[in-house]
Amino acid sequence: MTKGRIFSGMQPSGRFHLGNYMGALENWVKLQNEYECFFSIVDLHSLTSSFEDTSKLQDNINEMAVDWLSAGIDPEKNVIFVQSHVKEHSELFLLLSMMTPLSWLERVPTYKDKLQQLGAQGKDINTYGFLGYPVLMAADIMLYKATCVPVGEDQAAHLELTREMVRRFNYLYKKEIFPEPQAVYSKAKILPGIDGRKMSKSYGNAIAFGAGPEEMKERVRLMVTDPKRIKKTDKGNPDVCTVFTFHKVFNTENSEEIACKCRAAEIGCVQCKNCLAEKMNALLADIHTRREELKNKPNYVREVLEFGAERARKVAAANMEEIRAAMNVL
Repeated sequence: MTKGRIFSGMQPSGRFHLGNYMGALENWVKLQNEYECFFSIVDLHSLTSSFEDTSKLQDNINEMAVDWLSAGIDPEKNVIFVQSHVKEHSELFLLLSMMTPLSWLERVPTYKDKLQQLGAQGKDINTYGFLGYPVLMAADIMLYKATCVPVGEDQAAHLELTREMVRRFNYLYKKEIFPEPQAVYSKAKILPGIDGRKMSKSYGNAIAFGAGPEEMKERVRLMVTDPKRIKKTDKGNPDVCTVFTFHKVFNTENSEEIACKCRAAEIGCVQCKNCLAEKMNALLADIHTRREELKNKPNYVREVLEFGAERARKVAAANMEEIRAAMNVL
């Protein structure tokens, strides 16, 4: 490898919203020019918490592929594939499960939190697969001998567990099979929902990724503003306004001017929202156009995933031969 190799994946859970894009996918588009990237739609991971209903899984996989391609992920530069289409993921997961101490998994900070959160939603996730989620994630990374993983700070513990598993494997089998993957931190842009809470499909406050001009205008129109500003002549506080939060991301060069005008009651909320919608539509127009085109090219999207899986399998198969040899399970 002439440059670092990245592995990263996302669970297919339906159409993206704009927060997903700004939080991760926008960074992937930048990383593809700096690293050799393996980007996987990790459908096996989605089964750890949604195994009881898989009726929408294939549609969700297709939606995610369309979202990635419309965002600018290049199938020629990157290996884009579905996790379950490369069987070596499951094989390495099994082998690593044999040597991973149970205590390592039980101490993962997010494990008990997610048990409580999803349990409160009525989901039974007291399963081996859910507990072993970090092992499958480690297998994904190690299978391609990734040297780097893009993560948020809240995912650092998962990556450190992968690094521990790399060290354990190399020590047990007396060979430096795997590199220790390093974190590639990115400063993600956090977008709230239109009601000011965390953007989430379950809250109904999300802006769909690739939204068209009219849909965008309508979602911006519904954004909450300073609750104390009743009339246009009232002076506003942009620090508590959801619209201004979006201005800082999508209209950075004019955000300070807008804040000053808001505080001085020189601009009304309707005008402010119209300005934001126009700016967002202009900046995201190419994404919307590509997404509309890709929705009408299902065969092309399928070919991209098949091509990516073929490329991934070649790397995975060669690495698994080396892993099996080291473990004497030829």
